[in-house]
Amino acid sequence: MLERKRRKDSIEITFVLPVDTPPGPVSVVGDFNEWRPGTHELQARKDGTRAVTVALPGESSHAFRYLAAGDYWFDEESADSHDGANSRLHT
Repeated sequence: MLERKRRKDSIEITFVLPVDTPPGPVSVVGDFNEWRPGTHELQARKDGTRAVTVALPGESSHAFRYLAAGDYWFDEESADSHDGANSRLHT
Protein backbone atom coordinates (compact mmCIF):
# COMPACT_ATOMS: atom_id res chain seq x y z
CA MET A 1 0.00 0.00 0.00
CA LEU A 2 1.15 3.54 -0.70
CA GLU A 3 0.36 6.59 1.42
CA ARG A 4 0.96 10.08 0.03
CA LYS A 5 1.36 13.49 1.67
CA ARG A 6 1.87 16.63 -0.35
CA ARG A 7 4.49 19.00 1.01
CA LYS A 8 5.46 22.43 -0.26
CA ASP A 9 8.15 21.24 -2.70
CA SER A 10 7.78 17.47 -2.62
CA ILE A 11 5.52 14.47 -2.15
CA GLU A 12 6.15 12.09 0.76
CA ILE A 13 5.45 8.51 -0.27
CA THR A 14 5.11 5.97 2.52
CA PHE A 15 5.55 2.37 1.41
CA VAL A 16 3.53 0.06 3.70
CA LEU A 17 3.52 -3.75 4.00
CA PRO A 18 2.22 -6.23 6.60
CA VAL A 19 4.75 -6.73 9.39
CA ASP A 20 5.48 -10.38 8.50
CA THR A 21 4.62 -10.78 4.81
CA PRO A 22 7.09 -11.49 3.41
CA PRO A 23 9.19 -12.47 6.43
CA GLY A 24 12.52 -10.83 7.18
CA PRO A 25 13.87 -7.45 6.19
CA VAL A 26 12.38 -5.65 3.18
CA SER A 27 13.74 -2.59 1.36
CA VAL A 28 12.12 -0.41 -1.24
CA VAL A 29 14.61 0.15 -4.03
CA GLY A 30 14.25 2.33 -7.07
CA ASP A 31 15.67 5.00 -9.27
CA PHE A 32 15.31 7.47 -6.37
CA ASN A 33 17.98 5.60 -4.34
CA GLU A 34 20.07 4.28 -7.23
CA TRP A 35 18.58 0.78 -6.69
CA ARG A 36 20.62 0.29 -3.48
CA PRO A 37 19.14 -2.32 -1.12
CA GLY A 38 19.01 -1.30 2.53
CA THR A 39 18.85 2.43 1.84
CA HIS A 40 15.10 2.53 2.56
CA GLU A 41 14.34 -0.47 4.77
CA LEU A 42 10.79 -0.80 6.07
CA GLN A 43 10.45 -0.59 9.88
CA ALA A 44 7.72 -2.00 12.14
CA ARG A 45 4.89 0.33 13.20
CA LYS A 46 2.54 -0.04 16.16
CA ASP A 47 -0.44 -0.81 13.89
CA GLY A 48 0.98 -4.18 12.76
CA THR A 49 2.49 -2.92 9.51
CA ARG A 50 5.97 -1.85 8.53
CA ALA A 51 6.79 1.20 6.49
CA VAL A 52 9.35 3.67 5.19
CA THR A 53 8.77 7.20 3.87
CA VAL A 54 10.64 8.71 0.94
CA ALA A 55 10.37 12.36 -0.18
CA LEU A 56 10.21 12.72 -3.95
CA PRO A 57 10.02 15.83 -6.12
CA GLY A 58 6.61 16.80 -7.45
CA GLU A 59 5.77 16.30 -11.12
CA SER A 60 8.07 13.30 -11.51
CA SER A 61 7.86 9.59 -12.27
CA HIS A 62 9.85 6.84 -10.54
CA ALA A 63 10.43 3.11 -10.97
CA PHE A 64 10.71 0.92 -7.87
CA ARG A 65 10.38 -2.60 -6.46
CA TYR A 66 10.56 -4.27 -3.07
CA LEU A 67 13.48 -6.52 -2.17
CA ALA A 68 13.02 -9.05 0.64
CA ALA A 69 15.36 -11.54 2.27
CA GLY A 70 16.59 -14.32 0.02
CA ASP A 71 16.81 -12.04 -3.04
CA TYR A 72 13.00 -12.05 -3.37
CA TRP A 73 11.87 -9.13 -5.58
CA PHE A 74 8.22 -8.14 -5.79
CA ASP A 75 5.98 -5.31 -6.97
CA GLU A 76 3.47 -2.97 -5.35
CA GLU A 77 -0.04 -3.86 -6.51
CA SER A 78 -1.36 -0.36 -5.74
CA ALA A 79 1.36 1.42 -7.77
CA ASP A 80 0.23 4.05 -10.26
CA SER A 81 1.35 1.82 -13.12
CA HIS A 82 3.73 -1.00 -14.00
CA ASP A 83 6.53 -0.97 -16.56
CA GLY A 84 7.81 -4.45 -17.25
CA ALA A 85 9.10 -5.82 -13.93
CA ASN A 86 8.92 -2.44 -12.14
CA SER A 87 6.19 -0.62 -10.27
CA ARG A 88 5.86 3.10 -11.10
CA LEU A 89 4.95 6.19 -9.09
CA HIS A 90 3.75 9.44 -10.61
CA THR A 91 3.97 12.39 -8.21
